[in-house]
Amino acid sequence: MFNKLHIIDLSVLGLYFLAVFGVALFFFLQRKDRKEDNATDDYFLGGRDLSWWVIGASLFASNIGSEHLIGLAGAGASGNFAAGQIEILAAFMLLLLGWFFVPFYLKSGVYTMPEFLERRYDPWARNYLSWVSIAAYVLTKISVTIAAGAIVFKTLLGIDFWSGALLIVALTGLYTVLGGLKVVVYTDFVQMLILVVGSIALTYFSLHKLGGWGELVARTKPSDLSLWRGASHADFPWTGIILGAPILGVWYWCTDQFIVQRVLAGKDLNHARVGTIFGGFLKLLPLFLFVLPGVIALALSQGDSASMQFPNKADGSPNYDAALPLLTMSVLPIGFKGLVIAGLLAALMSSLSSVFNSCSTLFTMDIYNKWVPDASQRHLVRVGQVATVILVLLGVAWIPFMQFIKGGLFQKLQSVQAYISPPIAAAFLFGILSKRVTSKAVKIALLTGAFLGVARLTLEVAQIELSGPLYAFASINFLHFAFLLFVFCSLILFSFSRTSEEKPHHEIADITWKKRRLASIPLNGNTILSALLFLAVLTLWIAFK
Repeated sequence: MFNKLHIIDLSVLGLYFLAVFGVALFFFLQRKDRKEDNATDDYFLGGRDLSWWVIGASLFASNIGSEHLIGLAGAGASGNFAAGQIEILAAFMLLLLGWFFVPFYLKSGVYTMPEFLERRYDPWARNYLSWVSIAAYVLTKISVTIAAGAIVFKTLLGIDFWSGALLIVALTGLYTVLGGLKVVVYTDFVQMLILVVGSIALTYFSLHKLGGWGELVARTKPSDLSLWRGASHADFPWTGIILGAPILGVWYWCTDQFIVQRVLAGKDLNHARVGTIFGGFLKLLPLFLFVLPGVIALALSQGDSASMQFPNKADGSPNYDAALPLLTMSVLPIGFKGLVIAGLLAALMSSLSSVFNSCSTLFTMDIYNKWVPDASQRHLVRVGQVATVILVLLGVAWIPFMQFIKGGLFQKLQSVQAYISPPIAAAFLFGILSKRVTSKAVKIALLTGAFLGVARLTLEVAQIELSGPLYAFASINFLHFAFLLFVFCSLILFSFSRTSEEKPHHEIADITWKKRRLASIPLNGNTILSALLFLAVLTLWIAFK
């Protein structure tokens, strides 16, 4: 099965696994020495003493899974260079997380995002978000990441799909279940370094084989290197990027346990904030390291001198999601193949380990601890470990149904998130901005938004013949749908809050916005770095217009 790899490449892979499991073992042994009264803090929030550099690296590594590498390269190869906008916009969302949301989260002292909703609204909101988040992880993160990793194993190592999927789960679950968040974030740091170095090597050697940037421009259309598409574009219209993509971003980067758990574990506000800024700069890399190689693969497959060819799907169309594995095996010299495969595995394992830990945190602290409030901290840790295993099995079971959702791998992930995120984003954003938003209004908005989102997902998966209003509802671009659903849920929030007699409870005073907070933003290094990040995004928008 490894006959395509040189012994040097296999040695690089071996060193990768040695490094990851060495770091995991070191922090696992440290955790075993901790006292009983710190068990949950240590396992679920890494002892709340993480530094900015590990927070930023973990934000990047946990977000960039194999589905991003495979899916973004596939988007670039299929002419959807604009998919890189989702990555670029993440820089703005991380600034929003660090400057706006983090102070409220840290002041509340919560373990989870559902717990924060309970502080702001009521226990119902906490229970709702806990179950919805777990379901979202199964439907979007766990299943898509495992499927993408299995593609990597099948294409590069010759291991069949399901054997690869199960191997992924076993390897990643082993150190995640035993080690907790601290093991996850420090292995994330190692994996981030390997991922970035391997991706730089792939971009360099791919562009060199093609003949340089000029040859890339000559072999592709202007739209193949443009971040902007018309308002009628099927996948990434500019209106959807400006209006809809930020809604997904607020939910994912600012309110989702999977991401926010890292800043909750920061030493203090400054470390948490600098970590988000560092993560924002890292999020500018995917355009060059993941999307651009896909465009290069497209160029290498064009013309009489084409040096590679995409395999066909069952329906006969090119499988552009194979772009990254094809480049890896066709353009890289000995040793670098192993490095890039290690990078792919690093992306896969860091993303999976993060979602495993987040799932266990949500189930244990928001659900089980409510059922058994007097459970010891050691017992809660064991419950979290068992919950992880069960949720992983559910993610594997969902994989066969992913084929019924439209689009490539990256678009599938984004579209499912677009059906889940708008009402949750509205509940957090306006819950912090206004004390007048009531728990009754939030309940109506969340349930209405969930119904509409599930209805859209069901119609898309069912693939039945539709006409009239149902066709319009099911066929609208997923980014436009996210924006419209957000606006609709926001109107519900404020409409029902105005008619409610519910008064804000005294606990929300410290976790809602005050006008004087604007005057408290300091002019320091963090402000300057944030401004530079903002300018960097504008520069990319202009350069790839």
